[in-house]
Amino acid sequence: MALSMDRSASASIPSSTADNVPLYSLPIPSFLGLVKGSSLYTTVVILFSLLALEQAVYRYKKRHLPGASWTIPIIGKFADSMSPSMEGYKKQWASGALSAISVFNIFIVMASSKEYARKILNSPTYAEPCLVHSAKQILLPDNWVFLTGKSHVEYRRGLNALFTRKAIGIYVAIQEAICNKHLDRWLATAKKTSASQPIMMTARHLNMETSLGVFCGSHIPEHAADEINDKYWAITQSLELVNFPLALPGTKVYKAIQARKVALQWLELAAHNSKIAMANGAQPECMLDEWIQTINEPGYKGRKDFSDREMAMVLFSFLFASQDAMSSGLIYAFQHLADHPEIMDKVREEQDRVRQGNFSKPLTLELLDQMTYLQAVVKESLRVVPPVLMVPYKTTRAFPIADDYTVPANSMVIPSFFLSLHDEEVYPSPDKFIPERWLDPQSPANTNPQNYLVFGSGPHRCIGLEYATMNIALVIATAAVKMNWEHDVTPRSYLYEIIATVFPKDGCYLKFTPRSTDA
Repeated sequence: MALSMDRSASASIPSSTADNVPLYSLPIPSFLGLVKGSSLYTTVVILFSLLALEQAVYRYKKRHLPGASWTIPIIGKFADSMSPSMEGYKKQWASGALSAISVFNIFIVMASSKEYARKILNSPTYAEPCLVHSAKQILLPDNWVFLTGKSHVEYRRGLNALFTRKAIGIYVAIQEAICNKHLDRWLATAKKTSASQPIMMTARHLNMETSLGVFCGSHIPEHAADEINDKYWAITQSLELVNFPLALPGTKVYKAIQARKVALQWLELAAHNSKIAMANGAQPECMLDEWIQTINEPGYKGRKDFSDREMAMVLFSFLFASQDAMSSGLIYAFQHLADHPEIMDKVREEQDRVRQGNFSKPLTLELLDQMTYLQAVVKESLRVVPPVLMVPYKTTRAFPIADDYTVPANSMVIPSFFLSLHDEEVYPSPDKFIPERWLDPQSPANTNPQNYLVFGSGPHRCIGLEYATMNIALVIATAAVKMNWEHDVTPRSYLYEIIATVFPKDGCYLKFTPRSTDA
């Protein structure tokens, strides 16, 4: 048999390459020179096998999609995700309508086209919003935003009453009072220095107090609002697309969880106090009051037994949406108007006409409805720099997103909103700030509403979009008649900081002066 042949003859290699040195006598690299059968040898074999399996699984899932041929062991693209940039995202989107990456063995499919974006947003049987990998740790897994299917539809239906015109009309007075307080504070600060001031955290503070005022009214003390505001930035930072996944002390996720605990404690107290006030016959003065009155009406047929904790979690989800996205939208609205004084002039002309020069008269929803140019400014500002670039989804089962590709189950699939909002066929000169594109009902912008994905699409479309746009319009309307502002342009003015939402990289620097001095 072949097994009995001479060992030296069968194991030798050609003399031209090894001078007849037997193969078994060749030196073995030190990192492999382990005693066969030892625990260290076994560990190394297992480790190399797992790493090989990781690559094989990645390539199997990726198939023909654009993306790195191999993934960095274990961490994948984690290093890139630590400092996400618009340039990096644009490069990824440009690689294909669908492309693949892996981070900490989370397989991710990026979708850049509007067709794929809308398909993801409108396919609840295949994918559900997961925001980011750590979202359920921070927002809590039983939060209503993670519901899907019939349970989500029914829960959302019960919240629609919080954003009716009647409800929003109640909120306007709260918003205007808080807005005036903060704008006066901005002007007082501006009097103390000739230098421009960063507006990013200042605007976020305004929005936080506005949101808590609208949601909770007097049922939450002022020092509680300040405490939530101080800690909330930790939540924003933790909701980057990718973060270290474990909530170890000192990590962003850990800090966010501690901040969430503080916020929920105060929001539960507000829900409790609101129930007491409404039971005693008080009139609704905030969102909580409106909610409780609605579910107690005789003709109401929806669910009524919301616990304080459940109400607090709903408000917390609203706080997340309104605080980050609305703050970003407001900051860029200020910057766009500062950069385009001719558009600011038109905003002020409309304010003079609609308000007939009586700027002390309280704003109402009806007055805001008449400010059509201001509404176009807000809509265009949100389009040029969308507060949310993308919303990650998780596939609940294999998702046949294209004829030639199926996203594997338990993968992340992330639709981009930016490219849809910068589609040159729908928005000529897409990078330019042109509010007039919204004034003609027959313009491509108005006849292609499917492109306007600022607030998403499908069953998880933003429930408070009218409230959000109205709030930005109210602040701009008030600021336009109260003050002037200039944009201190720096080399980094137009760079984005991509965390939970898009913010100016170093904060937008503005200089405010009272407008009354120009009269």
